[in-house]
Parts: sequence; structure tokens; C-alpha cells
Amino acid sequence: MNHQPFETWLLNEVALDAQQQRELDSHLRSCAYCAALVKTARVLRSVKMAVPAQGFATRFQARLAAEKAADRRRRILGSIFFTLGGVLLLGWLASPYLAGFLQSPASWIAALVQTGVFVLTTLQASAEAGAVILNVLGRLLPPFGWMVIVSGVAGVSLLWSVSIWRFAFRGAPQGA
Repeated sequence: MNHQPFETWLLNEVALDAQQQRELDSHLRSCAYCAALVKTARVLRSVKMAVPAQGFATRFQARLAAEKAADRRRRILGSIFFTLGGVLLLGWLASPYLAGFLQSPASWIAALVQTGVFVLTTLQASAEAGAVILNVLGRLLPPFGWMVIVSGVAGVSLLWSVSIWRFAFRGAPQGA
């Protein structure tokens, strides 16, 4: 059975016009669920609200502040222990390499120079290969083709940026 919009009217206690009231009354005669909602609402409205004990708000705020402070301390201690554990694990795993590294400075200096030369030559070879590829591709496509490709990439980049912006700033819960 379709309970909408009747359930919404009952739960939100919306002011109804005469036509809506007739529709609601007709629905309540045939729907036990919505009739139970009406009875529950009547019972809840008739119950007298209990008055909190004197100083409740002050005690609650003090307890909440103490719990926040304790939670903050737990997070800080957890972060410290996690970081310390990670550093110790990394030191333990790297200790065989560090021992050899510290015993012979000539070998690690040679390895450092070798790695630097490798990186530089790799970057130089990649730049030369990229220049050749761009030169060949530049001659394959007319300028209009490049304009279409660059415009397409720019459009996709713009859509991606806007999507990230909307997710980051508009998707965040309000008031948090």
C-alpha cells in the first residue's frame, strides 16, 4: 500500500487543507499502519515532559569536555606510538643496509654517483625520444587536429577540476 504523502503529513505534522484532510481520513480508515502512527503521535503528545535535574546542562557540558580531552589525549598517544613503532620497524629492517652503508663511505658515494648518472642519462634519453615523437606526430596531424586534441584535453581537465572542487567544497557536510 502506498503511504505517501500521508506518512509525511503525519510525521511532519503538516497543516492540511480540507481536501488533504479528507484524503488522510479516508486513508486512515483503510491503513492500519498510518492509523497506528496517529495513535502513537497522540500518546507522545499527551505525555508530560520530564524536567531535567538541577545543573544537568552544566554536568553534561563538563563531562563532554572531559571526554573530548581524553579522546584528544588518546589520539595523540596513539599517533606517537604508531610513529615510534614505524620508525623502529623501519630501523630494524634497514639495519643490515645501514651497517654496510656506514662501514664503507667510498662504496655508497660511488653508488650515489652511479645512480645520479643513470637518472640524468635516462632523463636525457627520454627527452630526446619525446622530441623525436613530437616531431613525427607534429608532421602527421594538421594544426586543426592539434587544436581539437588540445581543446579536448583542456575540456576534460576543466571538468575534472570542477568535479574535484564540487566534491571537496560542496560535498562536505554543512556545519561540520
